[in-house]
Amino acid sequence: MEEKQSIKSLLPEELEEQMAQMGEPRYRAGQIFRWLHQGVASFSQMSDLSKGLRAKLEQGWYITKPEILRKQVSQRDGTVKYLFGLADGNSIETVVMRYRHGNSACLSTQAGCRMGCVFCASFDPARSRNLTPAEILDELLFAQADSGLKISNLVLMGTGEPLDNYDNVMAFLKLVSRPGGVNIGMRHISLSTCGLVPMIDRLAQEKLQLTLSVSLHAPNDQLRSQLMPVNRKYPLDQLIPACRRYFSQTGRRISFEYAMIDGMTDTIDCARQLNRLLEGFPCHINLIPLNHVEGSPLRPSSREQLERFQEVLLRRGQNVTVRRSLGGDISASCGQLRRQRIKEVSQ
Repeated sequence: MEEKQSIKSLLPEELEEQMAQMGEPRYRAGQIFRWLHQGVASFSQMSDLSKGLRAKLEQGWYITKPEILRKQVSQRDGTVKYLFGLADGNSIETVVMRYRHGNSACLSTQAGCRMGCVFCASFDPARSRNLTPAEILDELLFAQADSGLKISNLVLMGTGEPLDNYDNVMAFLKLVSRPGGVNIGMRHISLSTCGLVPMIDRLAQEKLQLTLSVSLHAPNDQLRSQLMPVNRKYPLDQLIPACRRYFSQTGRRISFEYAMIDGMTDTIDCARQLNRLLEGFPCHINLIPLNHVEGSPLRPSSREQLERFQEVLLRRGQNVTVRRSLGGDISASCGQLRRQRIKEVSQ
């Protein structure tokens, strides 16, 4: 007997093909697609399909549904953090954030991460695997349904490196932006990468209208390699030209994420180096107060030092802002809730 397949990962045209193979009208694909993107958990909930079609779907397909293992709501700003359990026992984190311009969801693209950035709690090569398009979509659907908050913006900045799961992430982007489903436009989606140069070039060829965020976090190779092992393979003299190529091919301004770490990345000399690195490049610099991770010696910069650093860049004409810190009282940074869960299960 053939193993059942995940139906939620299929695009409408792929669903149409399946309907044709089943001897069903192609328009059924649109109905199924709409139901799936409403977050139904079973075929029996698809009330406008015949019982016969529902039975056929049940035989060959399954609908993914994550389990809410833990939910935390910030008393400071209303940020909601979910720890979702997956069918294989893995877990992932999703964060819903409230902004004046609308609600955003920060989605994970992998369970665990292989990149090994020292300031991040997501590093977990032993338990790392790619999420399917359906599993990424589920984060949005079930966080939105449970929180009651309409989500209009997405950031692929949760656990995992999106460009390390390239094909599934591209499939997810096609699913989530398709009319008839969730239909979130690409201009409302940001994708973050730690700097996988070949994949940045590949993404540029897609010419998507999303915002690419590059996790820079240091202005020179010595410091960046210390913080981010990926820099040893793709140093700055490869990464920055790739970013310039991306801008040239897409016309989309890149956002450079820069973690403000006390006594390490926040010095005035670092600010000057960062300016030289990005001088003349139409981009945005997003300064991020470091989220402290349990067991890490790294500490966030003081507010005074962060402002001094920002002022150096502003005086040199850089477009630079400070990311608003959300969910600080609920361990909202990547990987912390998942790490707590793994510890509990292992004890």
